[in-house]
Amino acid sequence: MRGPWVFYRTGLFYRQHGRKRDELAHIRSWNPTGIITRDFENVKELASWDVPLFISVAVRPPDPLQNNIITNDAEIGKMAAEYFLERGFRNFGYCGFDDMFWSRQRGESFSSRIAEAGFKTCFYKQPKSLEARSWEKEQAVIAEWLKGLPKPAAVMACNDDRGQQITEICEIAKINVPCEVAVIGVDNDDQVCDISNPPLSSVALNVETAGFLAAELLDRIMAGKEESPQTVIVRPSRIVTRQSTDIMAVEDELVNQAIRFIRENAKEPLQIDDIADALSVNRRSLYDRFIKALGRSVHDEVKRVRIELASKMLLETDLSILEIALDLGYRDAGHIARYFKQRTGTLPLDFRKHHGHR
Repeated sequence: MRGPWVFYRTGLFYRQHGRKRDELAHIRSWNPTGIITRDFENVKELASWDVPLFISVAVRPPDPLQNNIITNDAEIGKMAAEYFLERGFRNFGYCGFDDMFWSRQRGESFSSRIAEAGFKTCFYKQPKSLEARSWEKEQAVIAEWLKGLPKPAAVMACNDDRGQQITEICEIAKINVPCEVAVIGVDNDDQVCDISNPPLSSVALNVETAGFLAAELLDRIMAGKEESPQTVIVRPSRIVTRQSTDIMAVEDELVNQAIRFIRENAKEPLQIDDIADALSVNRRSLYDRFIKALGRSVHDEVKRVRIELASKMLLETDLSILEIALDLGYRDAGHIARYFKQRTGTLPLDFRKHHGHR
């Protein structure tokens, strides 16, 4: 692949204003022969340079006549919503950046999935003036919004930066995270998630795979190959749970105990009798209380947790499918493949190729 590559980093595009002309002059001085960029204020001028260009869409909808990199915001919002619903939450909020196209899309998808489950989402609305959106002023507005949410609340932030802001505000406002407000971000940026207090859970995206594909397509265009406008899609792969959501919004303590037992023994092919015996409770009683608290059976929860663990091992380890299968108590790779596809719609190897690192 052609090189060398030059990386130019500006400030966060949803905080910084002005000085775009200086950025363009700086980029032009490199005499680039191909560019991957985000859609900032003067991106149209970049497109006029007659240089192969990929635009990572953020502020406005993608232009079908250009090469675009977009996030699948519908899948991102839906995944976050289902994550919270599985944990028994009934009160929901969304906090984003109102002027950002991708942020609005994620919020709409999150709210739509929550509505399908019979609940409402409370949206944070940013102040209209830029002055009122300065961090010194906006944090007080967000704090009042958070205080007004019915508790316990599950809040999706449009990205990790916004999520870290929310945890910071909660600490100042003496709102407990995750007991009163559980917070999830998007991007799974380790630097942002780990410095958050508490550490921030996040929707992980297959950015490495998308970046590789965009660079590969750009290289082909730079080589003179005729290509129609291309769209590279960044998809969510999984949710990385950290302390900011490490809680179940379930009032029934017996159900909470059962959930903890399932998680602690996720590598074992648990049956409901195993869990009932461990908790010294009647099997039927455990089944009924589980259905009432979460709307799913104990068996469904066991399968969900085991698939979650298998997905994590596929993406975070180099173990073969057979090694993962044996570690989880399956007889062979074919057995886990059938089980995994039944629950996710895809085979383990395809899941790893699609969502893992290139």
